Amino acid sequence: MYCGSCLRDNALAKALLDAGEDVLLIPTYTPTRTDEENVSMPRVFLGGINIYLQQHFGFFRNSPSFLDRLFDFKPLLHVLARLGLSVDPADLGQLTVSMLRGANGALRKEIIKLVRFLSSEIKPEIVNLPNSMLISLAPAIKAEMKVPVCCTLQGEDLFLGELREPYRSESIRIIRENASHVDAFIAVSHYGARSMAELLGIDQNRIRVVPLGINLAGFEPRVSEPEKFTIGYLARISPEKGLRFLCDSFHILRARIPEGRLSAAGYLAPEHKPYLEGIRADLDAWGLSEDFHYHGEIDRRAKVDFLHQLSVLSVPELYADPKGLYLLEAMAAGIPVVQPRKGAFAEVIETTGGGVLVEPDNPEQLAHAFLELYNNPEKRRELGLRAYQGVREHYSATRMAESVLAVYRTLLKQETASAM
Repeated sequence: MYCGSCLRDNALAKALLDAGEDVLLIPTYTPTRTDEENVSMPRVFLGGINIYLQQHFGFFRNSPSFLDRLFDFKPLLHVLARLGLSVDPADLGQLTVSMLRGANGALRKEIIKLVRFLSSEIKPEIVNLPNSMLISLAPAIKAEMKVPVCCTLQGEDLFLGELREPYRSESIRIIRENASHVDAFIAVSHYGARSMAELLGIDQNRIRVVPLGINLAGFEPRVSEPEKFTIGYLARISPEKGLRFLCDSFHILRARIPEGRLSAAGYLAPEHKPYLEGIRADLDAWGLSEDFHYHGEIDRRAKVDFLHQLSVLSVPELYADPKGLYLLEAMAAGIPVVQPRKGAFAEVIETTGGGVLVEPDNPEQLAHAFLELYNNPEKRRELGLRAYQGVREHYSATRMAESVLAVYRTLLKQETASAM
């Protein structure tokens, strides 16, 4: 799937490269997939096949390097990624703990391989881990290279929260132990900084907030609104993202207006196909099946076209999301958003002025917000304009890169001062 964290990290690396910085974006597990120019290096570390084999079969923890290279063959990893294997946290507890144990666990060989590559071939001035699930790299990097290590926090609390015990508690314990080896944490929202500080016991003074940013190329405003009032959903098709909840609100809305449509797009994992089928069955029972269309997973060009066909976008997630990348994409195309007041949604909408906030977990309130926008085209246009301008002022990839670079430079100055 198009992973929001991968999209964010690729956009950051691209913006830093465009600014003249020397940056290397290293894929882990499988090749990085993005919907814009992919600036990650071709080689994949901690390859998914090797990780699986070394976790489950002791022989592969000492297998010869030529065999490891075979399993890290990029086309083979692409095939693995296309199989649509489940990444349900409930099934990955043991593997998660092994990865977090780093050089002290079953995956020691792969961890050392990456650290030695960095140390001997790259010699970086600073290393930024993409999330706390790879925090086990921090002590090994510090010991081998003695350079500052950053760790981005971008939604791991959801994954950790869905791990089964005892793996959840053990994972959090190991992350907390390794946090002392990180020089600074970078959160993608103020909400994310607060929630991860509480979960991991991190002093908030060690967390820098750098809001998400997107590459704005191609996100132009639409020429005209659709003829029918159209609500859009752009995210994974999974229970926690709230598509069923949105359909409930759409059902309430359609009892009050003569026509309207609901369009959805996003990755559908094999294990969630019954979830979508259940939604379709409900819509059919309500007589609304003809007003719902699922577009599947869409690339960047199709994403902009999809957004231009909407009157408003809403992804009423059932959990507190620290990101909400799809909000920035919709607003960048001039589409207003309606979201529950939870997670990072409030700070994004209040910063841009490009949407409406409603009471969480209340389909009636969400339907009421849609009804107000349906009856007020001028307000829709005003919110869309604010959204378009607000994203460009506050949430561009260029602005994100400047803020991250400021964090890096501060850490490097501190490193230099402490060495004198």
